[in-house]
Amino acid sequence: MDVSYLLKCYEMGSRDFAGVDLRGADLSGATLIDINLEGANLTGANLSRAFLTKANLNGVFLNWANLSFAKLSESCLVDSDLTKANLNGAFLVKADLAKAKLSAANLSNANLRNANLQRANLCGTTLQSVNLRNAHLKGANLNWANLKGARLSGAMLQGAFLNGVNLAGAFLNGVDLRGVDLSGVNLSEAKLSGADLQEANLSTANFTEAKLRGVNLIGADLSGANLNRAYLGRAELDWSNLSRADLSQADLSDASVLGVKIEGAEFSGVTLPEMTRRYLCLVASGHTAWSQKQTQETLNCEES
Repeated sequence: MDVSYLLKCYEMGSRDFAGVDLRGADLSGATLIDINLEGANLTGANLSRAFLTKANLNGVFLNWANLSFAKLSESCLVDSDLTKANLNGAFLVKADLAKAKLSAANLSNANLRNANLQRANLCGTTLQSVNLRNAHLKGANLNWANLKGARLSGAMLQGAFLNGVNLAGAFLNGVDLRGVDLSGVNLSEAKLSGADLQEANLSTANFTEAKLRGVNLIGADLSGANLNRAYLGRAELDWSNLSRADLSQADLSDASVLGVKIEGAEFSGVTLPEMTRRYLCLVASGHTAWSQKQTQETLNCEES
């Protein structure tokens, strides 16, 4: 369909353009509020800064399309194909992207607050500094996605696939991550205060300088994790596995450590109450791979 004809029809009140062919069309800056483009082909189209609020884009082909800074709040993009699309800075508050294909797309700085991304494919997607507060990400594929600096407070991530995801500097305060597999994931400088990571797999994860105040890590596997300079004040670490973990210069003020496993863990320069240190000395064993010292030596147990 010719772009000028579509815009003229829209101006005259038409809203139903389902199934139209708009491959490579230039609709940048166009006002298309409440338009129905269900099943349309917009591959490679330019929709940058377009107004598509409450638009029906279900099943639309938007591969390689430019949607940077587009207004898409409350729009429907269920099962749409946005593979390698540019959505940098797009406004997608309360948008429905269930089962959408977003692999290798660019969503940096996009606003997806309260958006529905259940079972969406976000594999390898760039999501730096994205706003995903209170977003629904249940069952979403986030493998190898870059979520550096992303805001995820209140997001629902149950059943999400998070293999190789980058969460450095991400905001995850209060998020429910019980039983999630984040083994080997980069969470350096992430904000996780009040998060629930009970029985999560966090082995070899990077928590360098992460903020973990009051976090629930009961029964979590933190074996081999890097917690160097992490803040764990009031954290619940009961029955967690910290074997071979690096807690050098970490802050464990008022943390709960009942039944914790610390074989081969590193505690050089750690901040913790004297009673906690004495308890850890009783259960400490092995040599740490981080400083080649005995775990008891890094806890200064000879002073007890």
